[in-house]
Amino acid sequence: MVIESFQNEKIKHITRLLTDNRFRKKSEVFVVEGQQENSRAQAFGFEPVEFFICNSILETEIPEGKIHQVSEKVYEKIAYRGSSEGIIGIYKTREAALSSFKPENNSTVIVVEGVEKPGNLGAILRSCEAFGIDALIVSDGKTDFYNPNVIRSSVGCLFGMKVFQAENKETLDFLQQNGFSIYTTIMDDTAEDLYCRDFTEKSAVLFGTEHSGLSGFWTGKGRNTLIPMAGSIDSLNLSNAVAITCYEALRQKKMHP
Repeated sequence: MVIESFQNEKIKHITRLLTDNRFRKKSEVFVVEGQQENSRAQAFGFEPVEFFICNSILETEIPEGKIHQVSEKVYEKIAYRGSSEGIIGIYKTREAALSSFKPENNSTVIVVEGVEKPGNLGAILRSCEAFGIDALIVSDGKTDFYNPNVIRSSVGCLFGMKVFQAENKETLDFLQQNGFSIYTTIMDDTAEDLYCRDFTEKSAVLFGTEHSGLSGFWTGKGRNTLIPMAGSIDSLNLSNAVAITCYEALRQKKMHP
């Protein structure tokens, strides 16, 4: 049977999962749209609950599992990207404690404090995954990892990354106890160029929000670091700054394997 009504209970349920953060967290499931994103979720072991498929749009094989066929009109309502790709999956969430992360001697970790915009978090995840960052820690975060905008903007990179959420003190304790060199992005006279830092050793780079930077909690907790720039501005978009840092870490490791 093909679901053709917007009033269908399953369509109401998936719409609420997409728009209501509290309901999504309580339900312990999340929504994944698109062929690539669903493939990555399954490749990295996320457990599917059910799929919503539009046969007239889907160009790949129908996945195994509980399938609901929907009309194009209904699919366009529940899909952020309208008629794109024809597949939406519902998956069970997974949570991991920061203490479960066992870093290697040359691990590089990115810490973002208080990130609020799902699109920014998704872009950061994409850079971390692309450049081989070992883990992303969202410290005092306000964004749900399973927000549809995070998954969409990360192009499913969320699924292959070690991602943790922790309070500032827990994050600091973990970094210190595991022997990380801590680099804070606080602009002052003590800051040194990013390229002077040694990412072949265990290191963590911390970033704050775009409008206010790192909070006072991190003052004096690490060595201040900046990205050297030649233009007249003195700051970058948060996700761009993270991307440059991730690339520099990868560059150093490839030069000194």
